[in-house]
Amino acid sequence: MRDTEDMEAEAGFDDGDEPSFSDPEDFEDDISDQELLEDVLRDRPQEADGIDSVIVVDNVPQVGPERLEKLKNVVQKIFSKFGKITNEFYPEAEGKTKGYIFLEYAAPSHAQEAVKNADGYKLDKQHTFRVNLFTDFDKYMNISDEWEAPEKQPFKDFGNLRHWMEDPDCRDQYSVIYESGERTGIFSNDAKEAITVEERARWTETYVRWSPKGTYLATFHQRGIALWGGEKFKQIQRFSHQGVQLIDFSPCERYVVTFSPLMDTKDDPQAIIIWDVLTGQKKRGFHCESSAHWPIFKWSHDGKFFARMTQDTLSIYETPSMGLLDKKSLKINGIKDFSWSPGDNIIAFWVPEDKDIPARVTLMQLPSRHEIRVRNLFNVVDCKLHWQKNGDYLCVKVDRTPKGTQGVVTNFEIFRMREKQVPVDVVEMKESIIAFAWEPNGSKFAVLHGESPRINSSFYHVKNNGKIDLIKMFDKQQANSIFWSPQGQFLVLAGLRSMNGALAFVDTSDCTMMNIAEHYMASDVEWDPTGRYVVTSVSWWSHKVDNAFWLWTFQGRLLQKNNKDRFCQLLWRPRPPSLISQEQIKLIKKDLKKYSKIFEQKDRLSQSKASKELVDKRRTMMEDYRKYREAAQQMYQEQRPLRLQLRGGVDTDELDSNVEDWEEETIEFFISEEIIPLGDLE
Repeated sequence: MRDTEDMEAEAGFDDGDEPSFSDPEDFEDDISDQELLEDVLRDRPQEADGIDSVIVVDNVPQVGPERLEKLKNVVQKIFSKFGKITNEFYPEAEGKTKGYIFLEYAAPSHAQEAVKNADGYKLDKQHTFRVNLFTDFDKYMNISDEWEAPEKQPFKDFGNLRHWMEDPDCRDQYSVIYESGERTGIFSNDAKEAITVEERARWTETYVRWSPKGTYLATFHQRGIALWGGEKFKQIQRFSHQGVQLIDFSPCERYVVTFSPLMDTKDDPQAIIIWDVLTGQKKRGFHCESSAHWPIFKWSHDGKFFARMTQDTLSIYETPSMGLLDKKSLKINGIKDFSWSPGDNIIAFWVPEDKDIPARVTLMQLPSRHEIRVRNLFNVVDCKLHWQKNGDYLCVKVDRTPKGTQGVVTNFEIFRMREKQVPVDVVEMKESIIAFAWEPNGSKFAVLHGESPRINSSFYHVKNNGKIDLIKMFDKQQANSIFWSPQGQFLVLAGLRSMNGALAFVDTSDCTMMNIAEHYMASDVEWDPTGRYVVTSVSWWSHKVDNAFWLWTFQGRLLQKNNKDRFCQLLWRPRPPSLISQEQIKLIKKDLKKYSKIFEQKDRLSQSKASKELVDKRRTMMEDYRKYREAAQQMYQEQRPLRLQLRGGVDTDELDSNVEDWEEETIEFFISEEIIPLGDLE
């Protein structure tokens, strides 16, 4: 109560007085509303005039009334993909459009999306759209006439992205996921023991993927994809795609495609996104009806084109615009499958029979869309397209039911792509086909056929004289998969999963069985890029016990057994194409004996008890000691004059110095004397 009274006394009034809040007569109010209510005025509603949703499109064809409706339909089709168009205006002069138009969207975000994706859109050879926001005109009108040099952006040095290629022992690398996905490691392959390069906990949430040339390592996260590279595997790029599950690289490594099953909107496709690897920018988004057959988009060998198949339609897109080739898709009724040649911009697709129209396989040259070969097929049940790695041959595996029979007969239609008019040879097999695979750098192919337990493996050679010869057939094989060495000639016939991991190592030059082995319950087989080593593994993802990966030579000699706790996945790091020409490779093979002594010496060193790493470590320690000893000796000599000065000119560096000044002195010490009577000893 006393506090209240004190406050009233200080204020100069009590309960009986009425306080006055009026300003003096000479008071001037100099406080503006902006100062007094700045936070309120900042949030007040702005008057909208709608121009934020308007875009201006330049380089539009100038047409008359007879073609105006067609132009509007084309523009509507292109720009309605970015949002709902509420208004459009085509200025005219002298009976023709002026070459620019105005489009208004329902929302400013749609207008921004149109500018981002449609600017630079090539309508035809003479017209390439330039798209801007209407509100940007004020900004462009106020540009200074004086040129200002752009600010120098700091260079991000990610190190040598191909440093692993400089390994003096030419050791390849591979990634390993273990501990049920909790740990991921990168290792250098060595015949004696793997060498750890990098190892991290929870590096990825699901699995990892190498880019086609081995430059980047992609890791998966709930919020998107991360790319890593360089000597220390620093983060190179990030792509934000919520719930991403699948990934695919273009062969040139310039683009990456990601897939997320999360729902996307009609106006803003987000299921499939194509990204620019170098800039991290989204190039284009697509809808996805089903991801059962991944990848949805298939790339040409050079990354200039990518294609997608939908019902009765084949859509081919070109880079870097990400637009449809020639602005239209191919209408192909009933198209079932397609595939790009690995060596040329040629696409192969097949169409099943339709009433009296036979099934057909078509080879189409791009971008001209010229059909270079069409092959009609009858009584077709199914087709599979298999390209040889260099694109020299295409095998179309055709399952058919000949008239008058109940069984299924398989024909291998071999297209000789490098010969004039692309001739086709046929190999017929009446047994069921389990697996087919081309030799990567050659003209042979292998086939597994028959029924368990009588599974046969046959090897064929496509000769230049137009014949296909059966080289060899092994009967009663325990195999359901064929794995060729990346360099050809050697292969592994594997009986994975249900066949308990039976392995057969074959040299196809003379079709000899080099070794027969077993890796119980093996789920995967992976060749290294050189074809010198092969890994068999039991993944925790498919089998919960005996999880490990074993390293073999190409001849089938077991080198290592690596038992990683809950091992999941091993992937070899790919190598980029060699810069050495074929002539240089032939010369190296010719003079191989010249290098053999060096290789043998390295092999003997690697077989010694002390590992090469230990020898190198000891050599480094010895070199460090030698340098330290030389520096200490130099400092010792430099301090000699100071030592002489401190010792009055007496040189004490040598034990026999100043012998003439020595004086001999004898010193005797009496320690103790003890007398023992002889009688006491009795």
